[in-house]
Amino acid sequence: MGPVGSDSLCQGGGHARAPGQEAVSAAAGSQTLSSAEMEQLCPLVQRLEANINQVVLGKTETVRLCVVALLAGEHLLLEDVPGVGKTLLGKALARSVSGLFRRIQFTPDLLPADITGSSLYDAQTGTFRFCEGPVFANILLADEINRTTPRTQSALLEAMSERQVSVDGQSYPLPQPFMVIATQNPMEFEGTYPLPESQMDRFLIRISVGYPGRADQLQVLQTHRQGEPVEQLQPVLNAEQVLDLQAAVRQVQVESSVANYLLDIVQATRDCPELHVGVSMRGMLAYYRACQALAFLEGRSFVVPDDVKRLAVPVLAHRVIPKGYLHGGQRAAVEALIQRLVEEVTVPT
Repeated sequence: MGPVGSDSLCQGGGHARAPGQEAVSAAAGSQTLSSAEMEQLCPLVQRLEANINQVVLGKTETVRLCVVALLAGEHLLLEDVPGVGKTLLGKALARSVSGLFRRIQFTPDLLPADITGSSLYDAQTGTFRFCEGPVFANILLADEINRTTPRTQSALLEAMSERQVSVDGQSYPLPQPFMVIATQNPMEFEGTYPLPESQMDRFLIRISVGYPGRADQLQVLQTHRQGEPVEQLQPVLNAEQVLDLQAAVRQVQVESSVANYLLDIVQATRDCPELHVGVSMRGMLAYYRACQALAFLEGRSFVVPDDVKRLAVPVLAHRVIPKGYLHGGQRAAVEALIQRLVEEVTVPT
């Protein structure tokens, strides 16, 4: 299977199934995941994680959260200072899945039509025809998304929520699976526009990449002597397998006590006097789906309370608005607040 590029569209449906594909499809059609199915499915996601970890060194937990977003069928926001590997991580995930991958460098002069596409007049036929923009991809890397204006940022809202684009009164479905991996610089950096709350709420997870340890930095120097290792990364899953794995994730069981524990945490954010706005219904559903995906990655067919606790900060912190909100300038304080609320909620036994 060749490397993924901007013009490489997955054709998995017309080829022989990859190893493990039969098990994935069977699991996707069932109501629960058996232990035998889990044994056959786990190697697929383990292979995906291992592939990304080849080039993203010393960040196993960050990589795991990225895969959680992919399997949950949602979108990922990577926020950190420039030069720590945000784009590298996005590229590594995209290149590990055989599908149509496109990248947009967001700049202040970018227009909505540069993302969604536009209708152009065809002189030969005397009609207008729609020309697709780069959003028509399986994985879209939106690099430095907060360097463009709110008007252009909003062009992604419908695509991220409805998996479609509407232009001139006509709706056009996006390829499936569809995932946006966005990177953004901290809000205190020059030339940034804060993402609106409605846009932030459409990202399943927000994480920082951070700096790797000293030994990993030394390995980075050694592996980059002859170029970028990510450019040599080969896909290990095709788009059809990703869709089936996403369907299998939805069969992960969430016992009622664990579901109520999740709801208690969500309600705590809504009742917290230090927050103007708590977690929305969209955020609640995303939290639920993320817990299913994490359990699946851990090799379980059921969610445990530790999954709910572990995902609270990366899934919920960017969805709430603290009092005295300063467009993201209180990130550390909000994350600490979410962690405190989680610790105050009684864990089911």
